[in-house]
Amino acid sequence: MESTSSSSTPLVVKLKPIEATPESFQEFGQVIEATPDGGEFGPSDAQLDLTRGTPRLYIMHLEDQRPRFSKISHHANVTQCLGAIGGHVWYLGVSKPSLVEEPDFDVAEPPPEVVQSRWGHFYVPPPVDEVRFFRISGSKFLKLNRGTWHAGPLFNPKSMDFYNLELSDTDAVDVTTHYFIDRDNVKFVLDE
Repeated sequence: MESTSSSSTPLVVKLKPIEATPESFQEFGQVIEATPDGGEFGPSDAQLDLTRGTPRLYIMHLEDQRPRFSKISHHANVTQCLGAIGGHVWYLGVSKPSLVEEPDFDVAEPPPEVVQSRWGHFYVPPPVDEVRFFRISGSKFLKLNRGTWHAGPLFNPKSMDFYNLELSDTDAVDVTTHYFIDRDNVKFVLDE
């Protein structure tokens, strides 16, 4: 991680991409790669939590999503799966889930480091120094654990299509966003 700044501009944090592998991505979710047909369900398959609503699988068309970001979001109610149609290279900024599942404090007065989302759940904002940039290439997709902070999909071409598995109302009732630019005066860029 390299950073640059001047007093009047945000701190620019340059992150080297990490190739997404099952080992490198395990804190954030799973990397699912091709396996022979006919095998039984096991730990190398996506371990999904779609129990809190109606699943939605769709193809998402995105344009102008360059590998840089100053905000990051999470979904508290679902594991999300993302994959590029055609196996093209793409990127995802991430930080570990920070949901406070069973608060051990008075919810009317949470500690200063804990935030309540507009949807009611509690979380700790992602620390700047724990943000990572992953590079995803080839025939694989990412399953994000519930609550994993993510920015993207991001990519260099003008546009790309992705399949997206979430819940039917995820975008309406389960998106919590942290604005690094407002809270930390930071933006992240890919250093490749």
